[in-house]
Amino acid sequence: MTQRQAYIVGVARRWIGTPYRHQASALGRGCDCLGLVRGVWREAVGDEPEHPPSYTPDWSEASGDERLWRAAMRNLVKVEIDFECQGNIVLFRMAQGYVAKHLGFLAQSGAGYPTIIHAYSGRGVVETPLTQAWQRKVVAQFKFPKRSA
Repeated sequence: MTQRQAYIVGVARRWIGTPYRHQASALGRGCDCLGLVRGVWREAVGDEPEHPPSYTPDWSEASGDERLWRAAMRNLVKVEIDFECQGNIVLFRMAQGYVAKHLGFLAQSGAGYPTIIHAYSGRGVVETPLTQAWQRKVVAQFKFPKRSA
């Protein structure tokens, strides 16, 4: 793991235990999965490049609009899916036929399953195994751009 990857994983791990709060992005006070990525971005990269519009828990499902994926393409660096790349961000499609709208950080690789750090409704920010069931839901992987000047 590179120094930058270790740094990003370390920042994300500090968020573990933060309660789940829809649309929030405050360490220790509350966040959702996007808020977790936004919070880690602020420390690892700098000012956020854009602020998300208000969204509901079922956002984009009716229209099928891949808003989160498009935002990731605008602001992150797309990379090949590789579960050994700690610190990278994975985008999940939680169910077939739905938009991709869950994010997490790859945190550990090696023996057993890799792990992800993500904000999960009802559980808050946790580090959990990226089991094969979770891996099948991954549709894209990204990394942060270099730190802002």
